[in-house]
Amino acid sequence: MKKKVVLGLALLLTALSASADNSQKLRIKGELKGFKDSVVVVMGRGEKVSMPIPNGKFDFYIEVTEPKNIRLTVPVTLKGNERANYPICQFVAMPNETAVITGDSTSYDITGSKFYQEYHEMDLMRKEARKPLEELVESLNASMKAGGKRDSLIKIYREKSPAAKQHAEDAYIAFIKANPNNEAGATLIDEFGSLEKMEEAKALLSDQVKNGRMKKIIDDPINYLKEEQEREAEAAKKQASGILAPDFTLNDNHGNPLKLSSLRGKYVLLDFWGSWCIWCIRGIPQMKAYYQKYKGKFEILSIDCRDTQEKWKAALEKYQMPWLHVYNPQNSTILKDYGIQGFPTKILLGPDGKIVKTIVGEDPAFYTFLDETFGKK
Repeated sequence: MKKKVVLGLALLLTALSASADNSQKLRIKGELKGFKDSVVVVMGRGEKVSMPIPNGKFDFYIEVTEPKNIRLTVPVTLKGNERANYPICQFVAMPNETAVITGDSTSYDITGSKFYQEYHEMDLMRKEARKPLEELVESLNASMKAGGKRDSLIKIYREKSPAAKQHAEDAYIAFIKANPNNEAGATLIDEFGSLEKMEEAKALLSDQVKNGRMKKIIDDPINYLKEEQEREAEAAKKQASGILAPDFTLNDNHGNPLKLSSLRGKYVLLDFWGSWCIWCIRGIPQMKAYYQKYKGKFEILSIDCRDTQEKWKAALEKYQMPWLHVYNPQNSTILKDYGIQGFPTKILLGPDGKIVKTIVGEDPAFYTFLDETFGKK
């Protein structure tokens, strides 16, 4: 008898929840094939809530006070590693709307109330527009798995991707121009790769959309890109050839202070990295090869960033990099002083302590540059 009472109370609470004021909520319903138990809704800056989806079917509300990007995720296993919050689908959550989602983790469709009907129309266009780029990436990934050389595949991507990206952006502009009152079209602003294109797309939207509830969705990526360009411009000044590199003193892996200026008189490669940085780790074998190739012609000083000392020392033990290493603590200003925007960043200093060249990322051009610099010396 008690069990029936509890069950009845649960049903009553569910009914009350369904009949409550949902003007500040998004209703998400539908079915995702192949999924059981629950789905995780990730909102904003990592806020998460787990919702039940018995046999992949669901119908629930989430609190949404303004349009925001969200994603639905589930724990999955990839390559033997348990990874939580792998994305199923990503879209814009709108208050007082209903999103109906069907499909699976690799192919899904969104429709529903008026906004999501517009979103559906926009999403179909976007998927078609992105096909050339996605086919290019799939082809290169297949070549990589078949044993293709990474450097040559990167070169192919750099040669062919601009046209594919341009194709997509042209389609986005055409869609917005033809549908200026489509609110979902505003979500395309974040798809453009340049501030100029973002501003062009924004200008094509109606005033009703630009100044309505989509205003934040439109303005946030534009403002972010403006700020990013300002940071990059400032970084370019700090990393420009001929600039005297800021001096610093950090403790090495033996606990002894190492001052950068103590290395004057030789070429020094500053390698900003971290054990958490996949591309930093992938570049270690080639870094070792070039350190050996030009032994005595330059020194490497690896500056570990955003690691705990324990993880840093564990990485040094694991990868056995035969050059100088220092640890950069969280309260250091070195990343700001050097305008570091990404990892790895490699900055070659001349014997006079001035910057010769800066290369961001694990780029084949870096090794070509080393050959050009030291191959003739």
